[in-house]
Amino acid sequence: MTKLKKILTLVILVPLGVLLIVLSVANRQSVTLALNPFRPDDSVLSLTAPFFLFLLLSLILGMLIGSVGTWWTQGRYRRQARIEAREAIKWHTEADRQKAQSPAVVPAGPALPRN
Repeated sequence: MTKLKKILTLVILVPLGVLLIVLSVANRQSVTLALNPFRPDDSVLSLTAPFFLFLLLSLILGMLIGSVGTWWTQGRYRRQARIEAREAIKWHTEADRQKAQSPAVVPAGPALPRN
């Protein structure tokens, strides 16, 4: 399984890293992100940074929002798994208690013919 993981890392992450580096080098010019749509020249609500920084930050923010959304929607399945795990532990302890209370039963093997 580790070889498969290494191969997937090489096939997916290395080209992605190269693409991000090329994107960063190609988009080094400074741009201004204006957060005030009514007065774009307002310097209080604007950020000036290299364009690739805005691209990478939006990528990271999108990944975080997607992760939180996935975690939130799978909450009911995690809750159900916790309930079923508690129930399984309860039934295992009950089975162990029943085994301890009942006398040990030795299973009878097949009778051997006497000569």
